[in-house]
Amino acid sequence: MTKDIARLNAFPVFMRVEGKAVLVVGGGEEALAKARLLGQSSARLRVVAEAAEPELVDWIAANDAELVAEAFRPEHLDGAVLVFAATGDEAQDSAICAEARRKCIPVNAVDRPELCDFFTPALVNRAPLAIAIGTEGAGPVLAQIVRARIDRLLSPSLGALAGLANSFRGTVEKIVPKGGERRRFWNEFFSGAPARAMEIGHISEARRAATELLARRAGPATGHIALVGAGPGAEDLLTLRAQRLLMDADVIVHDALVPEAVVAMGRRDSERLPVGKRKGCHSKSQAEINELLVALGQEGKRVVRLKSGDPLVFGRAGEEMQALREAGISYEVVPGVTAAFAAAADFELPLTLRGVSSSMVFTTGHDLKGGTLPDWGKLAISGATVAIYMGRSVAADVASRLIEAGLSSDTAVAVVENASLSSRRRFHGTLADLPSLEERSDLTGPVMTIIGDAVAGANFERSEPLATHRRGKPAARQAEGAVA
Repeated sequence: MTKDIARLNAFPVFMRVEGKAVLVVGGGEEALAKARLLGQSSARLRVVAEAAEPELVDWIAANDAELVAEAFRPEHLDGAVLVFAATGDEAQDSAICAEARRKCIPVNAVDRPELCDFFTPALVNRAPLAIAIGTEGAGPVLAQIVRARIDRLLSPSLGALAGLANSFRGTVEKIVPKGGERRRFWNEFFSGAPARAMEIGHISEARRAATELLARRAGPATGHIALVGAGPGAEDLLTLRAQRLLMDADVIVHDALVPEAVVAMGRRDSERLPVGKRKGCHSKSQAEINELLVALGQEGKRVVRLKSGDPLVFGRAGEEMQALREAGISYEVVPGVTAAFAAAADFELPLTLRGVSSSMVFTTGHDLKGGTLPDWGKLAISGATVAIYMGRSVAADVASRLIEAGLSSDTAVAVVENASLSSRRRFHGTLADLPSLEERSDLTGPVMTIIGDAVAGANFERSEPLATHRRGKPAARQAEGAVA
């Protein structure tokens, strides 16, 4: 279980009440409010009140409910599937709850969450579509505010559209293949031509559009792979297109650096396949990942290949696209927020700055494992801002090579661990301080390093110094001395 997902203490369910008895005990305003809520259902409503207020009596008469004009007795609970204690008296509500539990009937005590087995939600009713909003009793007013907002967003025609869908369900189950193809039929049904016709009240046209859609969807499923950028980590940086594809995916193939909170944005019934690819621990080779994507596509699956950051920036998407092209599998690429942009945003750092830096470089520190300075090193010396991915373990090489080639040891450096996440850590310093990054055993998340004169314009108020002076020579002089 991941710690990224909030846990509910009250799990929302929809309980069948058609034709069944539901009991409300109380004769005042609280009882009337519950009666009105239950009046939206097909339950048999029974109200027990020794002295019901006139407004409640009138409502009961107008809504074919039953009034039992007696003081509450345990026998009144017989046959009920739900009970609402709404007397307004704490002792009496508590006694009603105790009797209901003794008979194993779920009970709700109005405005007394500590006595409740369940909570009544704020309800958006587009029967048979219903949206319930709950706060576990903590904020009923908040639930009503959210309900009002959702109510404004949803067309009144949704109930009729859901009814039309129900009339097609049996036929769809017979002729549209189960799984992704059937799900895509319903997606188009509820968002395409049938929905648009129902919106303007053209019921016959909506039925005709649904019939045409059904005819088109009766063939075999075709596979499709979406190479999707998951962004730097924060789930609310995912693009709307990425979120839509996740909700449509049969299978989600994800890297280890993609947080569970992002993967969880997919459908609950989609298959999730982790393929590893953390430094030094690859659960699948790139060739195996390519073969997996091709196989899933050939099976007719709709697949989201979820990659950290942007799939085209150090994501090895090129190899996967080549494998899909050779196999004749359709695919698309959905960009994501790359870690360099997230790190710059965390620092309020301008990656380009008029009069200071007009170009930038995305690279990995591993380029410096060779014996010569890569081309991007020359660009850094000429004033480009350099964003280095996966460079913590070679930070000393990066610093020494650049200083040796002529970049000033005083050039500003910004480092971010876990860019975009609440657990982010920010460090600032100079190029001469960069070797200390390798010594930071406390940095366990992905690290992004940004180097250049434009970095000096960042906001360092919430960051830590990258390195402190050690015994003997300061870090800057040690770095310079190492390459002298």
